[in-house]
Amino acid sequence: MKFIFILIIGLTVNSIIAQTEVDSIEVYLIDAYVKPEPPHKFILSFFTSDISKSKVILDDRYEYVVSENFSERHITDIELTGINFADKIVYFVIITEDKSGNKITSEVFDFDLPYEPEIVGGSGIVQLCMFGAAIFLLPHPTWVIQEGKSFFSLTKEIPILSIRSKSLHYPSDYISLEYSFIFDADEKNILRAGYKHLFDLPPFEYLSPGVSIYTNFFGNTGVGIEATAGLFTIVDTFTFYTRFRYNIKPGDASGNFYELSAGLYSSFFSFYLN
Repeated sequence: MKFIFILIIGLTVNSIIAQTEVDSIEVYLIDAYVKPEPPHKFILSFFTSDISKSKVILDDRYEYVVSENFSERHITDIELTGINFADKIVYFVIITEDKSGNKITSEVFDFDLPYEPEIVGGSGIVQLCMFGAAIFLLPHPTWVIQEGKSFFSLTKEIPILSIRSKSLHYPSDYISLEYSFIFDADEKNILRAGYKHLFDLPPFEYLSPGVSIYTNFFGNTGVGIEATAGLFTIVDTFTFYTRFRYNIKPGDASGNFYELSAGLYSSFFSFYLN
């Protein structure tokens, strides 16, 4: 019996070590640049800490095989003619696959384009930014319920600081500022600062719990607890979401209120931390 117990413990430890090894393939980037002369080619080379197959995903849209066979050294060049990017800085990740078929995503890397990217359906990056800013600054509608009464509100949330994740679409966390104007309410103006953590959980674009603190500028302060579901993307830049939030006013339950809102999320203008 003692032998069987030791055997089980040994197998468990081996399983944990094997799992750790699965997650231990590291990518050591050597070159990641675009040749300045046309035709523009993206030169990519890197080593891996163990033999693996590999591929690269550019801008979370364009996928290319780097190594079809198992190797520790990976080299490729990708012609960028006809490929459209939204910015001169292009982000990419490297996907490695070990002998067991386990796929591991690297951290996010980036490279600079030696030319101004062309915007499909537009006349340049300036127009894209103007369009994005116009949509980005639009407030979203909110339904507010307090003490059995319903109010309509317009709210604008701005993600000011984001933490980059392995997903190129969404950060792992972000801090935001938010302003709300509540029509027909006694206290119409609310400013809040919030923290959100984003989970990649299909079939949703993301699910995000969050917490915030708010004030009406005249002594009414409290805490908001919320849950957000990103439902679908619009032109690969904005995500339509719905949010439920419960706001708590400490020491005065009559000041508690609910919010149900819908809006567009984008971290396009957010400052990123790697």
